[in-house]
This record gives sequence, structure tokens and C-alpha cells, in this order.
Amino acid sequence: MERISGAINVVMKELTTKKGTDSGSDPQGWLKKSLTKKDLGHIKFNYFRKGVLGVSVDSSARLYRLGLQKNDLLVSLRKFSSEIKDIRFTIGEF
Repeated sequence: MERISGAINVVMKELTTKKGTDSGSDPQGWLKKSLTKKDLGHIKFNYFRKGVLGVSVDSSARLYRLGLQKNDLLVSLRKFSSEIKDIRFTIGEF
């Protein structure tokens, strides 16, 4: 099951990111540059579609905390790409 899960994640990442763009257009990389190491251990990049960045978090407490920081995080992420319109946090499994 781990192989299938890994393959699905790779396919989904390829489908949700733009083709033929430079390495600076990596939504997962933007998150790594915008969040602390502590926060990065509790999130998982899901998708980047139509300007919306989808992120799973591991707990409701983390969901609440990131929700409070959402505006500051959007400002930080827009430094990397003006395409980002919103961030959607959901509780999900890793």
C-alpha cells in the first residue's frame, strides 16, 4: 500500500502544478520557506489549483493555530507567487 500511496502523491503533485515552469514555482517549496520547522512537521501539501493552496494538518489545534496565522502566511507566500489567492487547511491523515 505504501507504493500505491507514494505513486498517487506523485501523480497528484504533477497534475496540480503547472508544467514547463521554472523551479521557483514549487508550492511545496514556498511552504517550506514560509513556515517554521515545527509547523512543517505537522502539515502535508495536498494541491495547488486555481490559486488555492490545499494543506492537510494533523490536528484540530494545529488547524486553529494556522487559521490564526493565515493572513500573514498568505502575505509571505505571495512574495513567491502572485497566483496564490487562498489557503485551505483541512484535517487529514499523513
